[in-house]
Amino acid sequence: MNRIKEVLKEKGIKQVWLAEQLGKSFNTLNGYVQNRHQPSLEVLAEIAKILNVDIKELIVSTKP
Repeated sequence: MNRIKEVLKEKGIKQVWLAEQLGKSFNTLNGYVQNRHQPSLEVLAEIAKILNVDIKELIVSTKP
């Protein structure tokens, strides 16, 4: 499970914008966000870079 959805919400960023930045379709990104599909580590690293977060924030819950 990834935390892309939570990080997008925390930062106020829309999925459409992130999909454009990644060069992926909205449907592909939405699959990642909804945890229907998991991105490769390379894609996850690119998402972290675009969102300006550590990659760990996308895969490890920071909530107790």
